[in-house]
Amino acid sequence: MPETPEALLARLDAAGIAATTHRHPPLHTVAESKERRGDLPGLHVKNLFLRARPPQPFLLVVAEEDAPLSINALARRLGTGRLSMANEAELWERLGVRPGSVTPLALVNAPPGSIRLVMDRRLLEGEGPVNLHPLTNTATTAVAPADLRRFLETLGHPPEPIDLEADPANPLA
Repeated sequence: MPETPEALLARLDAAGIAATTHRHPPLHTVAESKERRGDLPGLHVKNLFLRARPPQPFLLVVAEEDAPLSINALARRLGTGRLSMANEAELWERLGVRPGSVTPLALVNAPPGSIRLVMDRRLLEGEGPVNLHPLTNTATTAVAPADLRRFLETLGHPPEPIDLEADPANPLA
């Protein structure tokens, strides 16, 4: 069984990671989040769980919510070949979450190295908190960027920074 949101939050606490969680009605899109969150401070994200052709691993792309994303451009920049959106069954099997609840925190349910994690550099280097779903779209959890990176690394999923505003000829740093 996948980790529960409560167990995830307890794991963050046990790791010494300060996290503030806000409960709310289900949010399915960035637009809904913007409409309903009020003045919740920090950076907000959008997540794409993508399927690459074997032998490439699945790919989780985490971007600042307003970052322009093109799956075809990402495939070129990341050298993956063709990418497509993973389906609901793949999402559940690999991350243990349902559509609308995708989050890098769901990597708690994935074996180390089984999913390539690419994250917007702004989320890893920002000063304010990063707001993420804690395995459910009925809550938002804020964590510091350095703590998020440390947690993902301890799970065996070190994030690859990407500058989504950079020249596509030099996308990764």
